[in-house]
Amino acid sequence: MPHTARVITVSDRSAAGLREDRGGPLAVSLLREAGFECADAVVVPDGADSVESALRAAIAAGAGLVVTTGGTGVAPTDRTPEGTVTVLDRQIPGIAEELRRRGLADTPLAVLSRGLAGIADPATLVVNLPGSTRAVASGIAVIAELAPHVLDQLAGGDHA
Repeated sequence: MPHTARVITVSDRSAAGLREDRGGPLAVSLLREAGFECADAVVVPDGADSVESALRAAIAAGAGLVVTTGGTGVAPTDRTPEGTVTVLDRQIPGIAEELRRRGLADTPLAVLSRGLAGIADPATLVVNLPGSTRAVASGIAVIAELAPHVLDQLAGGDHA
């Protein structure tokens, strides 16, 4: 049975219909290619409260993996990490560090991402990605490698 994933795009402009969401649909497509059952992306405006609400809804719906795109930078409205930290019970800093490290192959600006990764109990892996399609593509590659193991561990599986 495939793991379930949900994607949340965080963008004021996309939420208002002023800009097409490209990162969310790309993340959904790549997750499906990696074997995840994944509904279409949900778009919410920037802000810690909207991110927290969307994450809590995805977790309550039973998603094993929730990926956000956007809102991880240093702009005044970039508050995705602040909304995410409120739902995480345990952070996994190594995932966020690896996302930034791999992102450096595309741009030195990757180090500015404040994205988080961690576990929302009882058994959901939450990962923040930047909003650019390049960051989404390289980030989903990392997530596709790690998430099945994490989700198996959360379900009580033995160490590989």
